[in-house]
Amino acid sequence: MTPATLTDRPQDTAPHSPDTAGSGPAAGPGRARAGSADGMAVASFVLGLLGTLVFNVVLGPCALILGGLALARRTRRRGRAVLGLALGAADLIILAALTAADATVSWHIGG
Repeated sequence: MTPATLTDRPQDTAPHSPDTAGSGPAAGPGRARAGSADGMAVASFVLGLLGTLVFNVVLGPCALILGGLALARRTRRRGRAVLGLALGAADLIILAALTAADATVSWHIGG
């Protein structure tokens, strides 16, 4: 290439505003909100699953709250959010059953 052909290329003369520089069509406030809702759905599922095994007094309500928020924000991972809600409710049912059975809020094996 000669120097003349390098300078003959059209230049990008459109002004870039600071809030749109470097962002593509997939980026933006709506996409960030959907991404955080998807993360909440997954976190709800994981916390609900962990809550069935350990520390259900805290993890159950957290799973319920995150699952509800994810559904309210219209997550694309609706199934995980619903599973998180179900597991969070199961955590609280397990807590109630343990409390009624032997007046404790923890798992124990043996007699």
